[in-house]
Amino acid sequence: MGEHGLRMAPPPAPARGGVEWLQSGAPVPYPEAVAAMDARARAVALGEASECVWLLEHPAIYTAGTSAAEEELLAPSRFPVFRTGRGGRFTYHGPGQRVAYVMLDLSARGRDVRAFVVSLEDWLIGTLARLGVKGQRMDGQIGVFVQGAKIASIGVRVRSWVSLHGVSLNVAPDLEHFAGIVPCGLSTPVTSVAALGGETDRARVDQALRAAFAEVFGA
Repeated sequence: MGEHGLRMAPPPAPARGGVEWLQSGAPVPYPEAVAAMDARARAVALGEASECVWLLEHPAIYTAGTSAAEEELLAPSRFPVFRTGRGGRFTYHGPGQRVAYVMLDLSARGRDVRAFVVSLEDWLIGTLARLGVKGQRMDGQIGVFVQGAKIASIGVRVRSWVSLHGVSLNVAPDLEHFAGIVPCGLSTPVTSVAALGGETDRARVDQALRAAFAEVFGA
């Protein structure tokens, strides 16, 4: 494995061999993460590697999805801004937020992108329950909320029926950093597991993510 736990070239993982889990401790630079994710997704599509979920953090950045509006970037010089091919609008990534990049073969999972997004929400809700937080959907919105405040975001892209990008869970980030954008184009506040008194230990968060994933997607 490379420095951050994911190779920059398609790895020789067994094809269709279940879901491989990778975890990075130190924040991973965004361009490096995207390059590695892109390479792995191509390998999955070609049948050269197994599906993969990569748990990581990024340095403090803003990312713009395909629907991002320029006026929603309120502080363009505050953190580096990256344009990305995922769906959605502006979001913040940084220390204390667990990001899960999911490189899954949707050809084997029904080829239904809307159902896939619902499953990602189910995954996050199940994870939060294990951390002592009751998450829920909000009508007309994508992601997971707690009493009207957003705690987890979803932004995915599908190429050759393999998913890229994924979800981000606010475990214990500096919530003030979200003030530089209109998060996901919403006027609703943001919250975190820490702000709600839930479990924030990284190992336990990762365990919760893996257990809830198995319930929703299978091993």
